[in-house]
Amino acid sequence: MKGWTEDEVKNKELMAPCGLYCGACGIYIATRDGNEKLKTALGNLYGTKPEETECYGCMQAEPHKKLYSFCKDCNMRQCVQSKGYYSCHQCGDWPCDLVENFGIATGKRVMKRTIPIWREKVAELGGEQGSEAWARSECERYHCPECGNPLFRGAQTCRACKRSVAEDLDGSF
Repeated sequence: MKGWTEDEVKNKELMAPCGLYCGACGIYIATRDGNEKLKTALGNLYGTKPEETECYGCMQAEPHKKLYSFCKDCNMRQCVQSKGYYSCHQCGDWPCDLVENFGIATGKRVMKRTIPIWREKVAELGGEQGSEAWARSECERYHCPECGNPLFRGAQTCRACKRSVAEDLDGSF
């Protein structure tokens, strides 16, 4: 699939427990690709320096290679870990106040879309295969409907053809 490898789809470090698949995160993509321009743009958006705007997935084992500051302090990640789960899709309290009060509207919309899909995939295929199928579906989703170029979650415009993609994907911030 254009934009992601099969190893990335299977990488549990990229399976964010909240449903914001790290493989579709602009910060992960910029880190993976060494894209300094994208790191700078995202750093400006989130208020971090380009050299701090790096991550290899929120579920990395300790010690982390590179974990974005927002992800280090994520209450949802900590909640899931404290309950012994690996994802919110396993929790009977979902959607909880942590989801409802999430500070980024796009993120909240994505979580509410993805966790039910993750639950369906796991119910159909089992834990590991279902989680991989969910991750694959997220990668497949993030492509420009015009030119097929891979996108990152929250993209407003395709970098290749300049088409507006926000409303086709997750809406505007």
